[in-house]
Amino acid sequence: MSASPAFERRLDVRFLIAVVAIGVMSFAGVVVETAMNIAFPALMREFDVATSTVQWITTGYLLVLAAIMPISSLLNRRFRTRTLFVFAGVAFLLGTLLCALAPGFVLLVGGRLIQGVGAGIALPLMFNLVLEQAPLDRLGMMMGIATLITAIAPAVGPSLGGFLIGAYGWRSVFWCLVPFLLISLALGIATIRQSHPTAPAPFSPLQFVLLASGFTALVIATSSASTAGVTSPRVLGLLALAVALVAAFCLVSARSRTPLLRIGIFRRPVFTLSVLYVVLIQATVLALGYLIPYYAQVAGSMDSFSAGCLLLPGCIVGACLTPFGGRVLDALGPARPIRIGAVFGVATMVLFALIGTAGSATRMAWIYILLPICQGLSVSNSMTHGLRSLPDSLQADGNAAFNTIQQLGGAIGTAVAATIVAMAQAARPDAVAAATVDGTRTAMWVFLGVVAVAALLAGIATARAPHAHKPGTHPLHRNRHL
Repeated sequence: MSASPAFERRLDVRFLIAVVAIGVMSFAGVVVETAMNIAFPALMREFDVATSTVQWITTGYLLVLAAIMPISSLLNRRFRTRTLFVFAGVAFLLGTLLCALAPGFVLLVGGRLIQGVGAGIALPLMFNLVLEQAPLDRLGMMMGIATLITAIAPAVGPSLGGFLIGAYGWRSVFWCLVPFLLISLALGIATIRQSHPTAPAPFSPLQFVLLASGFTALVIATSSASTAGVTSPRVLGLLALAVALVAAFCLVSARSRTPLLRIGIFRRPVFTLSVLYVVLIQATVLALGYLIPYYAQVAGSMDSFSAGCLLLPGCIVGACLTPFGGRVLDALGPARPIRIGAVFGVATMVLFALIGTAGSATRMAWIYILLPICQGLSVSNSMTHGLRSLPDSLQADGNAAFNTIQQLGGAIGTAVAATIVAMAQAARPDAVAAATVDGTRTAMWVFLGVVAVAALLAGIATARAPHAHKPGTHPLHRNRHL
């Protein structure tokens, strides 16, 4: 076990640079994921692959994330923060270079898988760093900034991807990341501090295989739903397999002295409700990130770059508001910002459902501006509120659960939206544009229901929420000894 004097939490330039250094990798991972969706037609032409095949550019990446993120708690206990960062940075950089140089489709997918390893380590590592090192009276603000780094990426990805692919080709998406990744590596190596002890942590291959296989079955099932149909034997069989494998993992983990992920965190109602809220909002955000550009291109005849830019105004609003939302939590406690954010989420989806498809795609862009207000006030604050309900020893497990389930929620949200639109188009193959409008409208009503349920969960989770914590009374207010 490593040992050093007690770690002092402080909000200094070195800490902020360390958060940004890790955040660059997390941001890059989400940007590439969303930007490559714009590149699917070009990739299908260049490599002569079908739609079901080209989707593995995204599906394979998500599978690796689903396998790596659950073990981030174990990695955090076993390895030093800087060591994990360097490994993640080198992996993501190598994967990026392989994608940029790939002469064939198989190597391109291989590069995406390697990128998934780096991003799967970097994303929870960023939040662990904030939880362990941010001053407790600034924890909400810093969680907001960390969330902002990844929250704006789905909006930046389509517009950036559309511009780069149209001007320079799909490989430019990867090449433009290389200098940023190199700078990120240099900054992280120079600034990341160690704030917790490390010790040998046993690794259970059985638990890992059960959980990774369960998440793999879930991601493949959701990815297949848009083409095979929700009720197809393949999709239903994969969903049943996913449930069985995850249940088996929970059973084995509960009986293990060295669990891969301590599932006892889900016995705490505030944490579980907060996770569910964040997952439902994340699923809705990613679904809209797919629906709006797709609707604009198919029903509105926009080019890919213009369609991608529809999300940028909301991205700018979110960038300004998210740190402010964290400061509101630090000052007033979690109940007010989370509930107000949930109300904005419901209001946004009501507008989408009622008038979103009644006009041009530009109207959707204006309505979408309201959604980052929901995100900025409630998503990162819900994460902070949920993690605060856990004891110090379970923080890394809670962070791993949040990040893993968020990724799965985003994948499921996108798949549900794509499936609804595909079903509408299949019903009217002779009028694709009109069918896209119908499918988009139906999807908006479905996700209105999703956000309404999320708002109810947020209200329950914050029913007994305390007001702002005074110095020294915060549930995480303990020095960590190395």
